[in-house]
Amino acid sequence: MATYLITGIAGFIGSNIARALLARGESVRGVDNFVTGKRANLEDLPGIDFVEGTIEDPAVCACVCKGIDYIFHEAALASVPRSVADPVSTNANNVTGTLNLLVAARDAGVKRIVYAGSSSAYGDQPTLPKQEDMVPDPISPYAVSKLTGEQYLRSFSRVYGMETVTLRYFNVFGPHQDPSSQYSGVLAKFSLGMLEGRTPVIFGDGSQSRDFTFIENVVEANLAAMHAPADKVSGKVFNVATEQRITLNDAVNILRELTGYTGPVEYAPPRTGDIAHSLADISRARAAFGYAPKVDFHEGIRRTLNWYRGLTAAVR
Repeated sequence: MATYLITGIAGFIGSNIARALLARGESVRGVDNFVTGKRANLEDLPGIDFVEGTIEDPAVCACVCKGIDYIFHEAALASVPRSVADPVSTNANNVTGTLNLLVAARDAGVKRIVYAGSSSAYGDQPTLPKQEDMVPDPISPYAVSKLTGEQYLRSFSRVYGMETVTLRYFNVFGPHQDPSSQYSGVLAKFSLGMLEGRTPVIFGDGSQSRDFTFIENVVEANLAAMHAPADKVSGKVFNVATEQRITLNDAVNILRELTGYTGPVEYAPPRTGDIAHSLADISRARAAFGYAPKVDFHEGIRRTLNWYRGLTAAVR
């Protein structure tokens, strides 16, 4: 039986990958320092080998990589505004942490690493859809850090022969996403807030659009990429999205219908580092490992709201 390591296992995406692996009967180890991850996300992950620690520590990376076959590298400070406010800590976690993990994985003989890249690498280029062969143009320190991680993976593939795969996520949303932080994903904040009758805040005029991607699609992409033939994926970058875009105004209107929210919408000045539009071309992932999103935005947001309804009910 293979053993998988998930960095950032207490986070939104990491914990969902863990659930999928456990459902298949796989052996899972996880590492998290709970800076952004939640202990509650580990409660339904029975039997995992969990290590509390940070990948910014090379000794922690060496420890968690021992005996590991495959790594899903999800640990990151995943926030544009946070990176603008504090670029140093973003770099330490996303760049230094990734390099530490790669060195430890190389030394431990790990077979493959699948890395959580980011669509922010494309920046605000007007060309749509975004294709992987476009020249990156990152704006925020967060985007720079995630792109640097990609480059390190590609380097380790070329120099050391490691099998590495980068998946550029586009605006992932779904159950277990934390809505409480000022840095939370917009749909997480809108979903819970509107269920509770709180006014949604849109930064900008709401015409900006996103290729919102439901978490189940992202998990399936990770599992498929991990075991695709090396000649098709190693050292390469793939978009993970839906090839559909939704404006923030449309998202709020859809949530109005599903939540019954009848209050106002607040508009605030655009945030530094945010982009206007994102839309992915996923043909490369489709060809390389059969990726095809199964859950569209409308179904995904319904499932997400059902999860947040359960969360609010449990608090009452």
